[in-house]
Amino acid sequence: MTMGRREMLTAGLALPLASAAAATTWTRPAGFAPDASIPLWPEGQIKPPPGLAEQVVQRSDDPNASDRMLQGITRPRLDIFRPARPNGAAVILAPGGGYRYVVIDKEGYELARWLRERGVTVYVLFYRLPGDGWADRSNVPLADAQRAMRLVRNRAAIDGIDPARVAFGGFSAGGQVATSLLTRFDAKVYDPVDSADTLSARPDALAAIYPVVSMDPAIAHAVSRERLLGPDPDLAQQTLHSPERQVRPDMPPLWLLHAEDDSVVKIENSLRLQEAARSVGISCEAHYFAEGEHGFGLLKTAGLPVAIWPDLLWNWLKARAIV
Repeated sequence: MTMGRREMLTAGLALPLASAAAATTWTRPAGFAPDASIPLWPEGQIKPPPGLAEQVVQRSDDPNASDRMLQGITRPRLDIFRPARPNGAAVILAPGGGYRYVVIDKEGYELARWLRERGVTVYVLFYRLPGDGWADRSNVPLADAQRAMRLVRNRAAIDGIDPARVAFGGFSAGGQVATSLLTRFDAKVYDPVDSADTLSARPDALAAIYPVVSMDPAIAHAVSRERLLGPDPDLAQQTLHSPERQVRPDMPPLWLLHAEDDSVVKIENSLRLQEAARSVGISCEAHYFAEGEHGFGLLKTAGLPVAIWPDLLWNWLKARAIV
């Protein structure tokens, strides 16, 4: 499908345009933009590969349903959505995009607004993409996820959150970021840069929504696998970066959501992770729906049973004493 490109509205991300050929006609709903944006790393700490430039591309021609994506991420960051009455809970969201880009609206800002309306402080994570030329490509998304967890906890007093009630959620390839954090939250994938890095990167709960998980060629999402590991990874690399092969008894409780008719990311990714979590005694609540395909987010569930998934997630977070 050809992706249309639009100018980004000034109320959104302050990034270069993918194309300035035409201004978008999409009108952002009130409260759509984040309340703040903070860099993950101190100035000068990371050096983008030569020639890498950020671009925002509008993938939707529907004026009522923006679907932007961010490519070529050079400044990994957290976009913050602050509720009027914070309840102390925090959720970090890692949108998907096949490790080629990071979706902005459908798997980021939409759920962020939904959670913010319910008192949760939400951080949408724009992580570095492993195929963009970064050193140590396979660990770059995990490094950003670990840093995000530590930075959010370090900012607890500023943002009015409880550092012991920080959940992490990921969609599609962002689900691979999330499930890598699930099992490798304490892996040394970067050198500490400040006092925030003395804090734990272990989430208090973790949700993976139609996630890419395994690097096993039999069930892996081929594009994500190639972007993360390169064209010819060895068995050790595949095993290390397959979270279902790295489960441990001290990882956080897990929530899974997948559609059985998903033709992009096979449901076996979730099934294998669920079984692996159970094998080490980790609580795992999983919801599988017959219909939904891939990438349904919040807005593409109308008329389907899967439309109830945000409420299921909310109830689980409540049962885990997060919200």
